Amino acid sequence: MKVAFLMAPEGVEQVELTSPWQAVEAAGGTPHLVSTKPGRIQAFHHLDKADTFPVDKTVGEVGVADYDALVLPGGVANPDALRMDDKAVAFVRDFFSAGKPVAAICHAPWSLVEADVLRGRTLTSWPSLRTDIQNAGGSWVDEQVKVCTGGPNTLITSRKPDDLKAFCEAFTEEFRKAAGGS
Repeated sequence: MKVAFLMAPEGVEQVELTSPWQAVEAAGGTPHLVSTKPGRIQAFHHLDKADTFPVDKTVGEVGVADYDALVLPGGVANPDALRMDDKAVAFVRDFFSAGKPVAAICHAPWSLVEADVLRGRTLTSWPSLRTDIQNAGGSWVDEQVKVCTGGPNTLITSRKPDDLKAFCEAFTEEFRKAAGGS
């Protein structure tokens, strides 16, 4: 199971990167950090700079065929920057078109809004995204984790860092199913 983690060069909430990354590794998968620029990304603890992480590939160097699934970590600035990058938006949209599972937490669904993939989907997020999700044709729920199979792919979403345990358990299970594992 090869999993892309898409993020902007800065602004990702560190724990929303590291916990899912570790969950993919613990499930026997291979995570790859994909960004819009080469080098390193700058993670944050809320509004304070945290650690940096090396970029494996840029979004221009990869395609959906290279991966089995996609994880979109949050952080306010991260998905906001991704929304402004046409290649990043297309990369996200292509996972839906290919029927591959996508997991997004906290503010990450802003990337899904921009990719126009939420019509008829039910998901959760940080509460401030509710109106954006609804305006994009999605249904917003206030749940720890939401697994939506009512579309071309499975979409797994959670609200915030406090939901990470449930989020990681849900998406690794769905990723395993999609990869043909038990």
